[in-house]
Amino acid sequence: MQELEDFYTANARLGAVATLDVDAMWSVFRLERTGHEFYVGLAERIDHPEAAELLLRNGTEELAHARRILKAIRLTVGEDVEPTDEQLACHPVPLPDQVDADLLALVVSGEQQADAGYQAWADQVDDPEVAKLLRLNGREETIHAERVARAVELLRSSGDD
Repeated sequence: MQELEDFYTANARLGAVATLDVDAMWSVFRLERTGHEFYVGLAERIDHPEAAELLLRNGTEELAHARRILKAIRLTVGEDVEPTDEQLACHPVPLPDQVDADLLALVVSGEQQADAGYQAWADQVDDPEVAKLLRLNGREETIHAERVARAVELLRSSGDD
């Protein structure tokens, strides 16, 4: 298996994808699975239990996004497919030792952009069930942005920024 690009590079590359074909869906699947690792890593690096819990909730939902993308792939190809070990592999997620409010503020923007990307992809697919799955993932990315924004507020109000 070739070495995977890191989470941020993969995210930027995928953000430039205008049309969501099956190969791109597999990339989204891997990126959403990695999103879980990203949020767990963030939560482990902040010293605020309530803010950490918000981040962990997002991580759990990132795995749900991956399951929806897998369902969208199955609908698109018209058969039951299972991810290979390579497709299950997560991107490396380099994180600093300490996570502060300023870093989390960047995550808010990333989640908002993810919603916009999902909505644009949903507009282009023919299958209404696939579009529904994409739109749901997108709406939840906005909820993630709201949770991270709340975590930013918590860190700033406690002086942990």
